[in-house]
Amino acid sequence: MNFIRQFRNPSLIGLAFMSAVALFTQAATAETITGKSGNVQAQISYDKPEEFQYKNVRLQITRAGKRILEQKLPQDSEYDRPIGEFDAQKNQIPVRDLDGNKEPEVIADFFTGGAHCCLYSLIYRYDSKSQQYKQIRHEWGNAGYQLKDVDKDGIPEFNSRDDRFAYAFSSYAASGYPLQIWQYRQGKMVDVTRRYPKLIASNTKELWQTYQEIRQQGDDGKGFLAAYLASKYMLGQGQDGWRQVQQAYKKSDRAQFFTDLRKFLRETGYIK
Repeated sequence: MNFIRQFRNPSLIGLAFMSAVALFTQAATAETITGKSGNVQAQISYDKPEEFQYKNVRLQITRAGKRILEQKLPQDSEYDRPIGEFDAQKNQIPVRDLDGNKEPEVIADFFTGGAHCCLYSLIYRYDSKSQQYKQIRHEWGNAGYQLKDVDKDGIPEFNSRDDRFAYAFSSYAASGYPLQIWQYRQGKMVDVTRRYPKLIASNTKELWQTYQEIRQQGDDGKGFLAAYLASKYMLGQGQDGWRQVQQAYKKSDRAQFFTDLRKFLRETGYIK
C-alpha cells in the first residue's frame, strides 16, 4: 500500500490494530511470538490473557545458538499487549538490521489498548564489547510505523507521522498529521524526515486536498491546516504556507488560531 495514501486516513493504523486484537481475542491460543534474521532468533512469551491482562511477558534472544538475553519485558501495565509487526497480516517479531552494521536488532512492539492509543517499541541492539543487548524505547502514540527502505540503501527506515498533532486543534478524526521518518543509528532514533522532500511534498499536497474535502463537509479544517503548515515549513516554504492558511481560514477565531498555531509549531520544532 502506498505509504502517503495510507497516512491520509489517520485512523487506518488504529483500525488495523483493532482488527488484529479482535482476531487474537477470538482465537485466544497464541502464547508466543517469534522472529528470526540470520543467526539471531527472538521469542516473546506470555501467559494467556485474563480479562485482557498480559502477564509474565518475557523476551528471549538467541545469537549463533547462544542465549544472550532472557528477561521480563517492562510493560507500563499488564494491559500492554505484545504484538507482532505493525502490518496486521503478520504476527512475528521484527528482527532487522536497522543501522547497517550487519547485526540484526530486535523490536518488541506493544499496544496499550483503547480506540486509538497507544503504541510503543522496545528496540534491542547487540553490543559486541559487552556481548549484551541494550534497549531503548520509542513512543509512537496513535501512529505506529512501517519499516521501509525509503532511500534504497538496504537499511530500513521507520515511516510514521507526527502524533503530537492528534487533538491539538480538532478531534482525532479531524486531525491531520505531518509525515515523520526515523532512522535507528547506533542505539538512537533520529528524525530524518527533512531528507525526503519529495515524500513531504506529496504528503503536503494530500493534507491540503483533505482540508478542502472536510471543509465541504462542515468541519473548520483547523487540524489539517495545522499539519499542512508544518509540512510547508519542512519544505522551507513557511511564508507561502502562512499565506495560504490565512487566506483559507476566515472564521471569527482566526487571530487566536493563528497565535496558537505559531506557538505550537515553535514548540514542536517546525518553526526554528
